Amino acid sequence: MKKENIALKAEKQRKKHAEFAKTLPDSPGVYLMHDENAEILYIGKAGSLKKRVTSYFLESADIGPWKQGMLPLVAIIETIDCETEWEALLLESRLIKDHRPKYNTLQLDGKTYPYLVITKKDDYPGVFVTRNPADEQFQGAKLFGPFTSVGALHQAIHMLQTVFKYRTCHLDIKHDDASNVFFRPCLLHAVGRCSAPCANRVSQESYGKTIDQFLRFLTSKRSVMLRELQCSMDEAAKNKKYEEAAVFRDQIIALEKLDDRSSAEVIWQSEVTVFAKDPSAGMNALQKALGVNEQLRCIEAFDIAHLQGGETVAAKVSFMDGRPYKEGYRRFKIKTARNDDYMSMREVISRRYRDAGKGLELYPNLIVIDGGKGQLSSAMEAFEQFEVQPPLVISIAKKEEQLYTVGASEPIRLGRNNEGLKLVQAIRDEAHRFAQHYHHYLRNKKVLGD
Repeated sequence: MKKENIALKAEKQRKKHAEFAKTLPDSPGVYLMHDENAEILYIGKAGSLKKRVTSYFLESADIGPWKQGMLPLVAIIETIDCETEWEALLLESRLIKDHRPKYNTLQLDGKTYPYLVITKKDDYPGVFVTRNPADEQFQGAKLFGPFTSVGALHQAIHMLQTVFKYRTCHLDIKHDDASNVFFRPCLLHAVGRCSAPCANRVSQESYGKTIDQFLRFLTSKRSVMLRELQCSMDEAAKNKKYEEAAVFRDQIIALEKLDDRSSAEVIWQSEVTVFAKDPSAGMNALQKALGVNEQLRCIEAFDIAHLQGGETVAAKVSFMDGRPYKEGYRRFKIKTARNDDYMSMREVISRRYRDAGKGLELYPNLIVIDGGKGQLSSAMEAFEQFEVQPPLVISIAKKEEQLYTVGASEPIRLGRNNEGLKLVQAIRDEAHRFAQHYHHYLRNKKVLGD
């Protein structure tokens, strides 16, 4: 009878919480679960408070063994509304750090959860996500976290970068380095997500003010930040500092559109083509498969096209955050090789990455070569002549669809449904399409005499 009474009490409590959850708003926020002594058991964030909290108290709910054991202890549920998912993410982190709830502490035990760091000691502070905030490179940095979701944190940092345009590279940038003027900014500058201090495109003072604004954003609400920016814009305009006022205006517009993700993508993507259902999932899966720590935000891929010893061409496509960046596509007429894929690959690699090899620009996070082990070896022979080496180069073999990496005796074999493999295949196919299109254009031009 005692067990039956406990079960009845638990069921009654579940129904009570389920009814309460239905009254919550369908908007972002943070939820706090308390026991009967008002002690906080767990803190979580949600894109929709109603949907997330309801999911805990469905009759068929299965939320894992450690959270499942917590549910009978929940007596009170408290919620805090937020304007955006990013605000909920940051608030969740601050509250967990302040209260250290029992069930969050269980989840955060160990050293595998991510932190956000801003390297304030640098001339141009960088913004990074790390699982090891004690690393020497982050000494003296401003630290936020721990966060419970590395995916949500990366997504937030990418979106906020459209507003504050901070750097996320590990370059050692000095404001008085005369060679900065010769440096070519990476694609993040081209797509409006970095102010390119590496190439003197922004002053140290202006960049520092933006970082200060970003830090204030992390510790306040978006509405507060918008009011501050509006006042700064009005003050700059009043003092006839119109360029400065325009910067504040652009930040206000970008901040207001933070949650309009599709619009934010259209700003820099000239042609909307769906290559993967979830590019972020593809990037994360590929990162895991390749065993690298850095996010694969910028990817470039190469393909060679030739026909019976005629025109031989190469094509390079660029992907940013898992989506095609058409302004980064390039075509090359092969000059030194005829009907030889290996020599053609060596030539195009040498031409494309000449400046990166001298340290005058950043390599992409990943370079993909269409072909097997032989094509990868040819590409690496071209890189050997450079002083600065690329961070990661792979090739994808046709038919077998296996990934070859430098120095590995065996290829990486991924399941056909692996999102990382799907992303590489999509990028490889796009490079092939672009190369074939250029080859056909040149062939027709030669035949027709146009």
